[in-house]
Amino acid sequence: MNMIKKLCHGIDWLNEWVGRGVAWVTTLLVAVVFVDVVMRYLFNTSYVFTQELEWWLFGFIFLMGAGYTLLHNGHVRVDIIYQRLGPKGQAWTNLIGVFLFMLPGCLMVILTSWKFTYNSWSIMEGSPDPGGIPYVFLIKGTITVGFVLLSLQGLSLGLHSLLQLVGLEAFEEETS
Repeated sequence: MNMIKKLCHGIDWLNEWVGRGVAWVTTLLVAVVFVDVVMRYLFNTSYVFTQELEWWLFGFIFLMGAGYTLLHNGHVRVDIIYQRLGPKGQAWTNLIGVFLFMLPGCLMVILTSWKFTYNSWSIMEGSPDPGGIPYVFLIKGTITVGFVLLSLQGLSLGLHSLLQLVGLEAFEEETS
């Protein structure tokens, strides 16, 4: 069981580290949007590169930050039932939800995005628009990587729940 705890700790640490990095990308996105708005409304000009960069940064933040969001219990869920359950019921719900729904869903996305991502990388795909971002294959790679991080965090959540249910880990306190 100590190995399971170490595995969970490693996954949690990885997603914490990635999430903190993604937070800085959010700052970059704000700066890019600000520049785009200033260029558009003060100078009556706009660049395809800037508009695409906004989309790609948002996608990057969303995909790479999903595991971090799960780590900090920030994903939307149907709380009408979950919030009324005790800690043991919540652990059961997390355990069942992760292994029956989340991990198979993530695996499906990983497997279907792998070829898509590989093809984009193999041709070093760029934007089809003149003046667009030349390295579109980089953002497409985050689809697979983001879902791998999310599935790893789901595995950690499921294992934490299992450890709670067998009494090897304390139940988490409600923080809302």
